[in-house]
Amino acid sequence: MANQVAAMCDQLMKAVNVMMDAESSQIYRLEALKFCEEFKESNSLCVPCGLQLANKAQPAVVRHFGLQVLEHVIKFRWNNMQQQEKLHLKECAMQLLLDGTHSILEEESHIKDVLSRIIVEMIKREWPQHWPHMLKEMEDLTSQGEAQTELVMLILLRLAEDVITFQTLPTQRRRDIQQTLTQNMENIFGFMIAVLKVKLIPVARAHCRVAVATLNTLAGYIDWVSLVHITAGNCHLLEILCLLMAEPELQLEAVECLLIALSRKGKLEERKPFMLLFDDTAICYIQAAAQAVEVVERRYIFLKRLCQVLCALGGQLCQLVGSDVDVEVPANLGKYMEALLAFTTHSSQFLKSSTLPTWGALFRHETLSKDAVVAQMAIQYVRASMDNLVKTGFPSRNDSPSCEYSRVDFDSDEDFNSFFNSFRAQQGEVLRIACRAVPLEAFQIAAEWLQFQITSPIDTGDATSTTGGLCSLLSPSVVQWDAMTVFMECVVSQIFKTLEEEKLPIDQSMELLQAVLNYDTKDPLILSCVLTNVSALFPFVIHRPHFLPQVLSKLFQAITFELDQEIKTPRTRAVKNVRRHASSAIIKICRDYPQFILPSFDLFYTHVKKLFASEATLTHMEKCCLMEALVLISNQFKDFAKQKAFLDELMESVVADWTSEEMRHVLWDPVALLSFVGADQMADDQSKDADRASLNRGRLSFCLYAMLGVVKRARWPADLEEAKAGGFVVGCTPTGAPIYRNPCTAQFLLLLPNLLALVRTHNSLFLPENTARLSEDFCRAHDVMDAEKSMVLGLSHNILDFYDSPVYKTNLERMQGFFTTLYEYCFQVLGNAGVSLQQEFYTIERLAEEIAGAAFVSLDHVPDHRLLRLFLRQLVVSCPPDYYETVLCPLLGPVFGYMMQRLNVKWQVINQRTSMNQESQVTQEMLEEQLVRLLTRELLDLLTVSCISRRVPEPAANKEEIDGEKEEMMDSTQTPSTAQPTEELTELGKCLMKHENIYMSLLTLSFTSLSWKDATNCHRTASMVCWTLLRQVVGGNLLPEAVTWFYTSVLRGLQVHGQHEVCNSTLSLLAMLIYENLRPRYVELHAVMMQIPNINVEALDQFDHRLLDPNAQKVGDKKRKDQFKKLIAGTVGKALCQQFRKEVHIRNLPSLFKKPKPEKEVLSSEDLGLTALFSPNADAL
Repeated sequence: MANQVAAMCDQLMKAVNVMMDAESSQIYRLEALKFCEEFKESNSLCVPCGLQLANKAQPAVVRHFGLQVLEHVIKFRWNNMQQQEKLHLKECAMQLLLDGTHSILEEESHIKDVLSRIIVEMIKREWPQHWPHMLKEMEDLTSQGEAQTELVMLILLRLAEDVITFQTLPTQRRRDIQQTLTQNMENIFGFMIAVLKVKLIPVARAHCRVAVATLNTLAGYIDWVSLVHITAGNCHLLEILCLLMAEPELQLEAVECLLIALSRKGKLEERKPFMLLFDDTAICYIQAAAQAVEVVERRYIFLKRLCQVLCALGGQLCQLVGSDVDVEVPANLGKYMEALLAFTTHSSQFLKSSTLPTWGALFRHETLSKDAVVAQMAIQYVRASMDNLVKTGFPSRNDSPSCEYSRVDFDSDEDFNSFFNSFRAQQGEVLRIACRAVPLEAFQIAAEWLQFQITSPIDTGDATSTTGGLCSLLSPSVVQWDAMTVFMECVVSQIFKTLEEEKLPIDQSMELLQAVLNYDTKDPLILSCVLTNVSALFPFVIHRPHFLPQVLSKLFQAITFELDQEIKTPRTRAVKNVRRHASSAIIKICRDYPQFILPSFDLFYTHVKKLFASEATLTHMEKCCLMEALVLISNQFKDFAKQKAFLDELMESVVADWTSEEMRHVLWDPVALLSFVGADQMADDQSKDADRASLNRGRLSFCLYAMLGVVKRARWPADLEEAKAGGFVVGCTPTGAPIYRNPCTAQFLLLLPNLLALVRTHNSLFLPENTARLSEDFCRAHDVMDAEKSMVLGLSHNILDFYDSPVYKTNLERMQGFFTTLYEYCFQVLGNAGVSLQQEFYTIERLAEEIAGAAFVSLDHVPDHRLLRLFLRQLVVSCPPDYYETVLCPLLGPVFGYMMQRLNVKWQVINQRTSMNQESQVTQEMLEEQLVRLLTRELLDLLTVSCISRRVPEPAANKEEIDGEKEEMMDSTQTPSTAQPTEELTELGKCLMKHENIYMSLLTLSFTSLSWKDATNCHRTASMVCWTLLRQVVGGNLLPEAVTWFYTSVLRGLQVHGQHEVCNSTLSLLAMLIYENLRPRYVELHAVMMQIPNINVEALDQFDHRLLDPNAQKVGDKKRKDQFKKLIAGTVGKALCQQFRKEVHIRNLPSLFKKPKPEKEVLSSEDLGLTALFSPNADAL
């Protein structure tokens, strides 16, 4: 046999060398791999060959393969091995631990790893029942030297990972091992602490390696053991970890352990000892460890972890102070906050961002926020925010100390930009909370900063824009103005919420505003910031009304802002942003302070008329923004006749144009529309036809913009008495609710016929005969626009690249943009009409037929990206209940029926797709799939809004008090809660239910969608919609085929989504609800269950017996759910990564929890049974 083993080992070594040799051909490598795998699977010489190959005289790759063979034997053959074979393999493995490796500094880490895995695989199968002295044997091994100690640590770590973290064992085995580990935890921790204590005295590098392994193992235990072990001996372990942070070789591992410990949840009483870390000694250690400026990767990772430790400590402080546990505010709170501030002012943007949640928690805390130290620190934090809001640190640049750190943290400027935008939003939130504590001091800082920016000369820096001498987004002046603007907005928004009126710094703010209004700049990026400051300071103007004309004048100037350029080029994005910014600022002021603006209405209106009449090149959108602002102010007339007269005057030209005979001809005929907008002509910028077509597109766009602006903004007074006095109330509903009239209704009714005609005509444009009429230049006019594509696919673009270049658009892009805008605005007008006009809209004669006859024609030809419209949702939300039957049912029924069929076909196509090689085709398919996904979610959202009313469940107990107790933790499988659904039907849902065809469409849609490849939608529909709808008809006479179909639909969902734990949980609960409620009347469900692969028939019969027999013993809710989940487990589809994995079977051992039998004879006769198998004394067998 020795010869056989030697020969086989020789062949295996050759095969391993072929596999690992870079020069080997693929054919030879595959042959070698096949030979090795077949050997592992079937050869009877695996153990002797594995041991021979694992000899330390062999090369590392050969040894590694030998050890892998042994691991494979234990994992897949252990259950079929004889006891003597198991004992032999165990003894050989222990011998390998003792002398089968090189010294600790020479041995390869992958050899140590596989050797530790071999021991852990045996432990998982035999400990503690058959190998009771395993821990003692491991302890004895550690006395043999550093190499053995390190291996023992790796074994303990791997064991904890498999049992606790990854849970790769059957439940009973996991419970047995965890229970035994827990019982021995005091000894295990004592042993690890003893190893670490040695390291506190300077020793050789070998012991340093042992200490690293010990800390890594400790990290695997700290996050789940009882807190008692962590805080024992006055937090002795945490003290050692603090001391080890001074050791460069160990500081990273030590801080990782400390972080895991301080991040623990659990009973507050048990966490109280953590407050010892606020003592002088611990804080000093942390501060000393943080002193470093070099950007060395390991050192920088350590700083990140140290920062997280401080934040976790702050989290514990916020939970303990002010709770039922008696914890005082630490005397060293000031020192702690200084340490936190040091990280907040660090050059690394990532470190700064890490501290924000902790600052927020401190400033928000009911007790701590009132402490004088925290209030004083709030001022320092506000000052630190000035620097932190400045956008510097792009990885590609070298203009800030942050850049070096950013190169470690971010792959590109786009990554950094995305991070910083999120970081700035968080900063704003925390800054606002800090300002509540020190509102006047914060305002003083903001005022000084603004004054400084106004008096500072503009510094364009080296990154000047392409438009000659102006700033770029990265110019020093722009980044400072930008940061200061955000700062000012945060401070001012809080000062009004915090201070009483008489304490407001009105005079100082007016001086500031005057300085801002007087500041004149032609740089669009800085002017944009100036406008934001004007908006931010505007609330103070309420107290000094004489400033209003100056403010309006500044904003009106900005609306017509142009760069002084002789050359007629398109405006840059920066210029467009200034004009858009000014328009938005005017609308915001008129929306928030209409009563204040009302006295200046005539002045405002006159100014707008002058702008409209002048040569100023206002875009249609800008004109409509000014019209919107006027409508907002007119709402304050509170006089129906006066407001209607004004709106009639304002919209006179729009109404005349939209209702003209020419426009009617265009809007009702697809051919005429295409010709009118120039889509059937070749693109030629020089021709008169092109100019005319461009003007025609402008006419259509302007009419729609103006329509939307008026319909969206015109309102009756919120106060009922004022509404009655102003003539807005025309009667009452039978329930006594007032019926209002909107001053824009008459106009809207005039505009509606042509609006619906345009919707119908636009849908008709997708018919083949009309797409054929598009000219060659515009044949892609209905395609998804590039910007829309990026949005759908979640692709970001770098804003730094094109902010200052003129916005040139191709003729095709203009046409695409026009058709997109046309379609969207039509539906926005319709959706807002329901919200604004209410009864007056829903009482329009034949409204449902008119909308259906426009919006739902030619749908088979309308592409998915044009179907993503939300107007139906708005109609549903704003519809009074009296009109559910006449308006919503005739609209929603056909929509749900049609979309169900359309989406089902689309998802079948997606499910059958195979991957393509061409990148462009893959991208197109990704786009199509994402559009279908968005359309599906939008439709199911409409269904949910229409039918489902969600009850808010009772709040759970304080989550901080829920501890991972030992017993609870063993039972937990980290599944989400599966409480009974609390959803009910809405009134509209009950109305839809009366129509059998609509109701069946809703049921079919919701149950079919469970197996569409969209896990988010599946979870939401299964948890909220399916049972709520089905429950309404459970008591009725459903056909057996229908019941079978509903149930199999859920099982199909499990097959597609069952590998996702959240989906698995909701679908399993839904399946159980259906089975339990319908099985007593429908025996067909039993037949469905019998078709499930590997169904346990006996368990199914028991489940049915308990369900059907009223006298049968009932089991608890949780146990019932677990039993049912096991029954249907065969339907759960496997994730791709699991489908070809070989199953590992670990047998359960006799339970540790059973009481011993009283018969002494039996016990004594079994004295040398299985328990002795792994006894250190081999003679015991």
